[in-house]
Amino acid sequence: MDWELIKIRERPEYLEKAVRWFPHAFGVPEEAYRESMEKMRAGKGPVPQWYAAALADGEMIGGLGVIENDFHDRKDLAPNVCAVYVDEPYRGRGVAGSLLDLACRDMAELGIPVLYLVTDHDSFYERYGWEFFCMAQGDDGPTRLYRHKQN
Repeated sequence: MDWELIKIRERPEYLEKAVRWFPHAFGVPEEAYRESMEKMRAGKGPVPQWYAAALADGEMIGGLGVIENDFHDRKDLAPNVCAVYVDEPYRGRGVAGSLLDLACRDMAELGIPVLYLVTDHDSFYERYGWEFFCMAQGDDGPTRLYRHKQN
């Protein structure tokens, strides 16, 4: 399988594809993604950012974003990686790890070497250099909060 990693701010032709792709994974309305991606495109700061993995024909197969807060009570732990998702047929092939690496490196280049994320997973992110940091209160109850420091 041949796929490429995309910084959506550098490849605006993917913005509409991403706005339509992300809701299928999380049920969040397209308008929320559009608003965040338009803010990114306006370039008023390093956050938010959006990243994608796409096949050679341009079909998106994975993605994630970096936003200020991913719906938890620890507003001091920001920014947050959010919406990490890979379509099921493409899982287990390194797509998520590559996206996480791209986001961490890119955000460090933009002056943000520490990122956070909330998840219910308890071993997945450790494979990619993330460490459990603390529990946080999310919209749906307690959730695990992880931290990643770019070297």
